Amino acid sequence: MHAERTLTVPRPPGAVFDYLADFTRTNEWDPGTLETRRTSGDGGVGTTYANLSLVLGQRTEATYTTVAHDRPSRLQVRGTGGAATVLLTVTITPVAAGSGSRVHLRTDIALRGVRGLLAPLVLGRRLQRDADEAVTQLERVLINRT
Repeated sequence: MHAERTLTVPRPPGAVFDYLADFTRTNEWDPGTLETRRTSGDGGVGTTYANLSLVLGQRTEATYTTVAHDRPSRLQVRGTGGAATVLLTVTITPVAAGSGSRVHLRTDIALRGVRGLLAPLVLGRRLQRDADEAVTQLERVLINRT
C-alpha cells in the first residue's frame, strides 16, 4: 500500500528539509503520531527514533531509522514495528524564482502475514485520509514557521 501527496509552500528547500529531517516533529503534522523521540544519532543517516502512534485506535510502537539524508532535496526514513514496515520518502524541489518549495511525500506500508493480505481492504482508505490530513497539517506548520 502507498499514498503520495505533493504540496507547495513559501519556504526555501533547505528550511523545509531541516524541519522534516528532525523526525521528532512528526507529532506536529502526522495525524497518527502521539510522540517521536530521537534514540541515537545526529539526525543524519543511521539516526534512530522511537515512535508512538495511534493506528485504528491502538497504540503502536515503531523504530524509525533515517536511511537517506541528501540535504536539501531528499529524505527517507524507514520504520518497523509489529507487523508493519513503513518507508517515508520526501523529495523537495525549488519552485520558480525562489518563491518556495514543492514537497512530494510518498508513504509505502508493507504488512506481514494475514494482515498484509487484508490491509488494502481495511487500511487503504484510512491511509489515504491520513495522507490528506498530514499534507494539510504540514502545509499549515510550514507556512506558519518563522
